[in-house]
Amino acid sequence: MNINRQWLLAKRPHGLVGVDNFEYTETPIPEPGDGEVLVRNLYFSFDPTQRGWMEDRPSYLPPVALGEPMRAGTIGQVVSSKNANFTAGDVVQTTGGWQDFVVIAPDQAVMGLNKVPAGISPEMMMSVLGVTGLTAYWGLLDLGQPKAGETVLVSGAAGATGSVAGQIARIKGCRVVGIAGGPDKCAWLKNEAGFDEVIDYKNENVNQRIAETCPNKVDVFFDNVGGDILESALNHINMRARVVLCGGISGYNATQPTPGPTNLMNLVIMRARMEGFIVIDYMNRSNTAITELLNWIQNDGLLYQVDVQEGFEHIPNTLQRLFTGQNLGKQLLKTGEPS
Repeated sequence: MNINRQWLLAKRPHGLVGVDNFEYTETPIPEPGDGEVLVRNLYFSFDPTQRGWMEDRPSYLPPVALGEPMRAGTIGQVVSSKNANFTAGDVVQTTGGWQDFVVIAPDQAVMGLNKVPAGISPEMMMSVLGVTGLTAYWGLLDLGQPKAGETVLVSGAAGATGSVAGQIARIKGCRVVGIAGGPDKCAWLKNEAGFDEVIDYKNENVNQRIAETCPNKVDVFFDNVGGDILESALNHINMRARVVLCGGISGYNATQPTPGPTNLMNLVIMRARMEGFIVIDYMNRSNTAITELLNWIQNDGLLYQVDVQEGFEHIPNTLQRLFTGQNLGKQLLKTGEPS
């Protein structure tokens, strides 16, 4: 390969993100400077937060600039290095963007440049041991603080983050109820992932089903959705409940501001706490979470699912899968394997 294929952000989305928001181009392969590393990207991560990065507004990271490669987490292989900590052939994880090759200055990268441990597959490293697994771990345990015997409700429960959060709650001895869309996702959560009950928001009345499946009310709500789902959950919180705001995918493609819950006073009445978080605040503690997640995978039946598409040309379409409910588990795309 003697060119660098790229997908650039061509225009900011209005409503559902589409292929027309991106432009394909080919550029020369860049050369690393002093202290830098040239990486060939092989696996690309797709996450709902990418939709927010495309908006021209302040957030926890700057927006992607028009005409620049779309930001994305990647796993790749070092091609050449002018940094003493990396050598050609190293398999690494970074924020490489939608392009075949990227030059990284390790101390300046958004998520750093980290070697993938031997024996860990790219699929595992980008899902249960990656940002989504770490998000589930820290959001549930640090903010949710579940206790054995409590009821934990998870929205977006079949997603890469929600499914891990629910299983961690199960491992901690909680009663776990998930909210997901469609019979296949619901069946996987209950029959494979060990959720006690699952609510199909596409085919059931969520508010009514929360009341039925959480007879002792909800002690921890791990929310990936927002909007009406959040309002329904707040109707059923317990005294001293903890509401963890992880995401709000119901409003990411909205053309008008998404209405917020009208029942926030329930937080006051029930002396409950609602708090949001961003996983980048915990990245310096990643090893702690990864060690425990690996132990749960090996000894406690912690499962994870990955949806791997293939082909650089399919990158924009793969992002859309997140917002149309096509993916089951962590959405990835690969263009090759480490050699």
